[in-house]
Amino acid sequence: MRFLFIHNNFPGQFVHIVRELARAGHEVVFLSQYAREDAVAEGVRRIPVPRPVLNAGEIRSRSHKVAREMFLTGEAYGRAMSELAASGFYPDVVCAHPGWGGSLYVPDVFPDAGYVVYGEWFYTRGELHRFFAGKRKDRPAAFAANRHRNLCQLDALRECDAVVCPTAWQMSQYPVEYAPRIRVLHDGIDTDFFSPAPPAERGRKVVVQGLELSALPEIVTYATRGLEPYRGFPQFFRSIPRILEARPDCHVVIMGNDSTHYSDPRADGRSWGDVMRSEVPVDAERVHFLRFGPYEEYRAVLRAASVHVYLTAPFVLSWSMLEAMSCGCAVVASATSPVREVVSHGVNGLLTSFWNSDEIAGTVVHALENPRQLEELRKEARKTVLARYSLAKLLPAHLEILAGVAARKGLRGMTPDADPSPGQVGQAVLP
Repeated sequence: MRFLFIHNNFPGQFVHIVRELARAGHEVVFLSQYAREDAVAEGVRRIPVPRPVLNAGEIRSRSHKVAREMFLTGEAYGRAMSELAASGFYPDVVCAHPGWGGSLYVPDVFPDAGYVVYGEWFYTRGELHRFFAGKRKDRPAAFAANRHRNLCQLDALRECDAVVCPTAWQMSQYPVEYAPRIRVLHDGIDTDFFSPAPPAERGRKVVVQGLELSALPEIVTYATRGLEPYRGFPQFFRSIPRILEARPDCHVVIMGNDSTHYSDPRADGRSWGDVMRSEVPVDAERVHFLRFGPYEEYRAVLRAASVHVYLTAPFVLSWSMLEAMSCGCAVVASATSPVREVVSHGVNGLLTSFWNSDEIAGTVVHALENPRQLEELRKEARKTVLARYSLAKLLPAHLEILAGVAARKGLRGMTPDADPSPGQVGQAVLP
């Protein structure tokens, strides 16, 4: 079969699905504007889509910028799809993340294809909006940009054959009339890769980006793609002096790029990493910044953690928290809705405040002072991910959704085998 994937960032949440489809012999094409430098998906043909060029002189407001960018993005992806059709490529199933407008013309260019939408986040004036109320001085019309972002999602929800959403919390943000069509199914964590260090590797020298992790007696880690307010970076950084004062042998390792991905950039143009380092004096010999590097380095940091801190506003749940838990980390996490769906306080992690840096520090110090409890938290964290978020369990379910959509469209089976066997995992057979 032929599959087309649309996502602004290659390979995004589709990484495991496209690899499995390509491995099984299907033809997989991926349209995206961006790609991770180390992203590899053997057998997947990625076609870069040009970014829209905005004339700064024509932009009248933030919401206007978002709207123009969204529709220009839709046109760019539409042209790329039209070129695929002209070349003779007609997908049996299209899987798209509609959040940036890239899927806007899917029903027009490929009206006969099955259409599966990845529902990551629908903006509302709900908990996330209230969470930041009073913390920033937004004009009433500032939410208009989010309404623009929702337009393409609403169009996709109306046109598609199936919707997949990774968590119940994220699904709850969507309009109730679409709830019956949304399947809650996490992308899946590779628990074989994200696992505690094997016994044979314990005690070995571990160096990441010049930092010898194995030489540090106690490590608090914080890892995120970008250092930004939505992921609680300012509050975490303000907690560091108290942690270091209470634990003289402790080091803090921060892995992340000094950029924003979800939060709005600062009006003064400065990065949050720069601002916090100037605002909060910390011991540079004990606080280490690492760029977000290859997954092997990232895993080495998680495996070295005595305590791992994860903070998030009521927003999309990061893979990073589940990956840390899968590595057997003792997690201190914010007591916000997306986290509470996974973490039970005192069972598989510890919950703390998102806003109160003193409480964050106190929870981390308490955890470090109770190593026996830490061991129990580590075990239960790993068990949680194995039971509920393991890729080995969830990937077949994703493939079954694609198979079901193809079946409703009257398409042939998803397995390239001449005589497939019904019931094989990941090889749903269609009439």
